[in-house]
Amino acid sequence: MAEQPKNFGFGEDETMLRDSAQKFFLDNCSADKIHGLVAHDHNVHRSNECLWDKTLWQQIVELGWTAVCVPEAAGGVGMPLVAAVALAEEIGKAAFPSPLLSTYSATFVLNACQSDEATKALGEIAGGKATSLAVTNQQGSWETTDTDVSIDDGKLNGVTYFVQDARKADQFVVSAKHDGEVGLYLIDSNADGVEIIPDNIIDLTRDQAHIRFKNAHAIELAAPGAGDKAINEAMPAILCIVSADMVGAGEWLLQTTVEYAKTRVQFDRPLGFFQAVKHPLVNVMLDIDRAKSLTYNAACAVDTDAENAEKFARMAKSQAGDMAVFSSSRAVQFHGGIGFTWECYVHLFFKRQMHNQVLYGDAKYHRAKLADMLIGVAA
Repeated sequence: MAEQPKNFGFGEDETMLRDSAQKFFLDNCSADKIHGLVAHDHNVHRSNECLWDKTLWQQIVELGWTAVCVPEAAGGVGMPLVAAVALAEEIGKAAFPSPLLSTYSATFVLNACQSDEATKALGEIAGGKATSLAVTNQQGSWETTDTDVSIDDGKLNGVTYFVQDARKADQFVVSAKHDGEVGLYLIDSNADGVEIIPDNIIDLTRDQAHIRFKNAHAIELAAPGAGDKAINEAMPAILCIVSADMVGAGEWLLQTTVEYAKTRVQFDRPLGFFQAVKHPLVNVMLDIDRAKSLTYNAACAVDTDAENAEKFARMAKSQAGDMAVFSSSRAVQFHGGIGFTWECYVHLFFKRQMHNQVLYGDAKYHRAKLADMLIGVAA
C-alpha cells in the first residue's frame, strides 16, 4: 500500500482552486438565483426544459475548470483528482446546473482509453467542449458487456440510457458492442442519426435523456474488448465526483436547517433548543464528515494508490448515498410546514440528493460490491 500524502494531497493549488470556486458561486449562484432559473414554474404539467446559464458555463471554461483533470500532454492542467472533488463539492453546495461533472466523468474514461483519438478529445474538453458518458443500458447497468448499442463499419445503432446532462453536452462517449466485445466511441450530439429523447426526472438542476442511434458515424476511442476495461478503470474517480456533489449538497442542507432552527421560534424557544431537533442535526453533521473524509481518501487513492481506489470509492459512495437521504429528510422535517413547499429552496437540494444517491449505484449496491471484494472469495 502506497504512503498517503499529507491532507490527501490537497495542497496550495487545490486550495486556491476551491476558494475561487466558492467566490464564483457566492457571486453568481445564490439559492435564490438557482431557484428562479430552474423552478420558476411549479406546474406539474410544465414542458420538459433544459434550464441552465450558458454565460456562466463560458466563464467556467475561461477559468480553466474543464481542463483540471485533463493531462498536460493533452492541453490540460493535469491536477490531482482531489482538485476536481473540491470543485464538485462546491458545485453540489450551489446545486449548480452545468455539464461540468458529466464532463469530468467523460474525462476519466478518456484518460483510461490511452489512444490518439482519446487524447484529441481530451484537448477539446480542455478547450470547453462539454462531454457526457452514454454507457448505460435500459436496466441501468454500465458493467462488462451490458450495452444496448452495437457498432458495425463505424456506425452506431441502438439506444443508450440515463445519459446525464445530455442536452447540455456537445459530444458523447458511447459504449457499443461488436462481436460480443465492448468498445468506446465519440460522437457529436448534433450528428446525423443521433436522437436525444429527454427523460422526466425529479432533479430540476440537471437534465437526463436516452439517446437513439441510427447509423450514426462515430470515432473509435477504444477498440472492442478495451472499452469496458476503460470504464472500470475510470469508475472510482466517477464515484468520487458524485460523492463530492452529495457532500456539498448535504452541507447546504445542514447549514440552512441549522440557521432556520436558530431563528424559528416555537413554544417561546428557538427550534434548535429542543433535543429532538439538535441531536439529529448533529448526526447529519457526523454523516457529512464521514462521507467527506471517505471521498477525499478515495480520490487520493485514485492518484496515489490504485490498488485500493475501487474499494475506497465504493465506501465513499455508500456513505454519501446514505447521508444524502438522511440530510434531505431531516432538512424537510425540521423546516416544518414550509419544508415541502415549492417556494422553500430545500426541495432543489433534496431532489439533487435523491438523484445522486442512485446514480451509478445506491448505498446498498456498493456495500454488496464491497462484500464481494472483501469476503466474497472466502465465503
